[in-house]
Amino acid sequence: MHNLLDPNLPHIAFLFAEVLGKPAWMWLGFLGLVLGLLAFDLGVLHRKSHAIGIRESLGMSAGYIALGLSFGAWVWWSLGAASGMAYVTGFALEKALAMDNVFVIAMIFTYFAVPRAHQHRVLFWGILGVIVLRAIMIGVGATVIAQAHWVLYLFAAFLIATGIKMLVASDKPYDIGGNRLLKWVRWRCNVTANLHGERFFVRQADADGRRRWFMTPLFLALITIEIADVVFAVDSVPAIFAITTDPFIVYTSNIFAILGLRALYFALAAMVERFHYLKYALAAVLVFIGGKIFAADMLGLAKIPPMLSLGVTLALLAAGVGYSLWKTRGGKLPVEPA
Repeated sequence: MHNLLDPNLPHIAFLFAEVLGKPAWMWLGFLGLVLGLLAFDLGVLHRKSHAIGIRESLGMSAGYIALGLSFGAWVWWSLGAASGMAYVTGFALEKALAMDNVFVIAMIFTYFAVPRAHQHRVLFWGILGVIVLRAIMIGVGATVIAQAHWVLYLFAAFLIATGIKMLVASDKPYDIGGNRLLKWVRWRCNVTANLHGERFFVRQADADGRRRWFMTPLFLALITIEIADVVFAVDSVPAIFAITTDPFIVYTSNIFAILGLRALYFALAAMVERFHYLKYALAAVLVFIGGKIFAADMLGLAKIPPMLSLGVTLALLAAGVGYSLWKTRGGKLPVEPA
């Protein structure tokens, strides 16, 4: 009797085919896990739309963080300590970089007047877009780096420049109404003036009395959140490629970090101002991650030890969070210079 898990058998051989450096079963297993979590989230936990409170938000986030770290432990066990540390570093960095995204999402919901009861639906479907868009960006990035390793130095220079810009530039609000793609959608498509519950599309009469499909502002909010994620990915994807060029580690740490942050959104949105000084820690992290690529060459190393990268990244982020909470204690918010 044949072993049903023998990789030479035709019916399962594809599971062991290499895809971006890892067997297909790893990719399929991860995607199956994520889609299963999302199905459980929407089909069981949030079958009925309701306003998510801080306690529920924290509980969901704790669950996603536990799952993300458990997956990291499996990566550590199955792929080695270096891969495990790269995963944890990328996971922590993506979570911190996405803090600005929380603020932008809150602005988007306010702009489109989306009630709290419908915000989870938008974030849920937004995750599916993130899964696809990040896969495309990371796949392209991994292919380019494999063909031309010097692209990593461009990423490193970009991260250093971005970090310096974050240190010296003043905060500018995200211009939602001025987004060109959003303007184009409104110009080319039928859009309702008001929300229609949790529906993304409705069928109603146009100005000539003909029945047509219309987008609702809820769907425009979803489009705008996806645009914002692409903008933020321009920073986060090069940052984690500077940590590791393994596409599996890059992608899985990104997706698990975003899953947890979207769950935490409802708690963070009410207190995002308290993390004002985190951006300076993030700037230092980006400069460090970009600089270590050049430093490794100057020191004649293949790369900076993963444990050092993880330690410095976590220390800087912890310092940024701690200093922010201390400076804004008692409800005191920082005063921006005129």
